[in-house]
Amino acid sequence: MRLDDFDFELPPELIAQSPVAERSHSRLLCVDGAGGAPADRRFRDVVDLVSPGDVMVFNDTRVIKARLAGRKKTGGKIEVLIERVLTGDHAFAQVSASHPPREGSALVFADGVEATVVERRGEFFKLRFENCADLFALLERYGSVPLPPYIVRPASPADESRYQTVYARAPGAVAAPTAGLHFDEPLLAALRGRGVGVACVTLHVGAGTFQPVRVQDLAEHEMHAEWFDVPQSTVETIEQARASGRNVIAVGTTSLRALETAGAAGRLQAGYGETKLFIVPGYRFRIVDRLLTNFHLPKSTLLMLVCAFAGMQTIKRAYRHAIERGYRFFSYGDAMLIERQER
Repeated sequence: MRLDDFDFELPPELIAQSPVAERSHSRLLCVDGAGGAPADRRFRDVVDLVSPGDVMVFNDTRVIKARLAGRKKTGGKIEVLIERVLTGDHAFAQVSASHPPREGSALVFADGVEATVVERRGEFFKLRFENCADLFALLERYGSVPLPPYIVRPASPADESRYQTVYARAPGAVAAPTAGLHFDEPLLAALRGRGVGVACVTLHVGAGTFQPVRVQDLAEHEMHAEWFDVPQSTVETIEQARASGRNVIAVGTTSLRALETAGAAGRLQAGYGETKLFIVPGYRFRIVDRLLTNFHLPKSTLLMLVCAFAGMQTIKRAYRHAIERGYRFFSYGDAMLIERQER
């Protein structure tokens, strides 16, 4: 596969800059992996599109305030985007500056908070925050919401709640699992009332999710690592559903990648660790039957994933349909419910 196979033209006005007023009032495009025509629905219709006994798997990661403004101790302005919190005082981060900081140099933030550059690893820097016992607390106090680069406005107080799922639990993500942003408490209650199982995994979405693929030959691309956890309770819930012939529905590509990583041996197993799973057309899905997801960037690994799930031509037709009908794209945009093509 080549990178250019996953390109498309998107009118800039379709890139959602803010969420809709109510989470579940966004639009939903139903996509049939067997090649049927896309169908226009409302997101709250998802209750009628799943069956009792199905299981929906959510990513319960919580977005941290990962963006910090500061300066080098020598004077130049910087912006830090935390990639991953490692310990109470260490993190991997991207550092934007006129000149990249050197190892051993000091970065200064509000109220005299300092970090030392420990080392550089490719595009990321390992930082040590001085006199810091709880980096999550420090970021909550001094950081800001790390909105994606295609949202071309400053983060607002409203983003602190809207760029976060209502079920977010485990802090560590620097980008939201955006398919989950459409769910509110009444919708979750309606799903449970219909007899749909609800289970969770954790995958801390990293800043690398917005990094472009820089090679034409996709066989040469390496995914950034992201930490995930699939608990035993989720494995048991999924096994019960599969034994009854019910569907496993991943809410978001992050939930799907966690499940497929944990099921790489052919059977879903509880566990945690890092995943670099790169899914392109030709991949054999083992766990997930249906996928709820937003629309993705041209030439992105997430677009490649949905093409693998539903088929290249099916997704291209669905995206053309969405553009023609003015669907809203990307993080604050509308969603798709996709049937796996083998089904």
